[in-house]
Amino acid sequence: MKLDYLDQLESEAIHIMREVAGQFERPALLFSGGKDSITLVHLALKAFRPGKLPFPLVHIDTGHNFQEALDFRDNLAASIGERLIVRYVEDTIREKKLKEPTGRNATRNGLQTFTLLDTIEEFEFDACIGGARRDEEKARAKERVFSVRDEFGSWDPKRQRPELWNLYNGRIHKGENVRVFPISNWTELDVWNYIRREKIELPSIYFAHERELLVRDGKLMATAGGVIKPEPDDQLVTRRVRFRTVGDISCTAASESGADTLDAVIAEIQATRISERGETRMDDQLSEAAMEDRKKGGYF
Repeated sequence: MKLDYLDQLESEAIHIMREVAGQFERPALLFSGGKDSITLVHLALKAFRPGKLPFPLVHIDTGHNFQEALDFRDNLAASIGERLIVRYVEDTIREKKLKEPTGRNATRNGLQTFTLLDTIEEFEFDACIGGARRDEEKARAKERVFSVRDEFGSWDPKRQRPELWNLYNGRIHKGENVRVFPISNWTELDVWNYIRREKIELPSIYFAHERELLVRDGKLMATAGGVIKPEPDDQLVTRRVRFRTVGDISCTAASESGADTLDAVIAEIQATRISERGETRMDDQLSEAAMEDRKKGGYF
């Protein structure tokens, strides 16, 4: 049987997930309610149903997430009958007495690392499956499918293992853990084409809708939940937008769009010359190596 390219990507991702189940004792799947992690859950169900998933779903909630994504997260976990573990950055700030960033464009996004590492330690996770893709950002393009983190959760770009064909080495020392990226070889367009083919449901925030926003530094930022405090030079507007990513509200911008269907979104992505993180993620624009520095510190 001849496989098309989506069949090949799906087969590879399912193989990787089954390798995780076979090689690790305590894996977890990082699930935020965004399109990439929703796709991972869909792939996991294909890999392991009719049995239960061999790992829980885990979300590190900054407290500044879009409500549409949180509602979708909870509803999907309940509908498939799988365990959802949520840990909150707010609790980590209080327990560790962390200093929360303040000022213009302050974000809790970087503080997620502390909560993630604490959660890995609490549940003794030895592998965390994530929805990162190589086309998102240059630091993510450097990482292997099985990415080893040391006992402090740190990633060293110079300490990566070769991955030949479909062979993945999950051997680790005590205290180390592995981040696993089954859709690393996918592009944003691949994900959307797969979502259309598989009829995967998504939060409404991914499709064009009227929304009140702040115009700040040329970006359209959500006013939802009062996370971003308006400043004198901000302009309040109502625009027809959609979100290409649904990360922390404080660092995720909307895109003006009329794409309110899957076909329209795919046509829009085919025409754009800007990557989704390049267009929407303020946290990646803090410095040339912002993502790589966060990853070295233990970030997803």
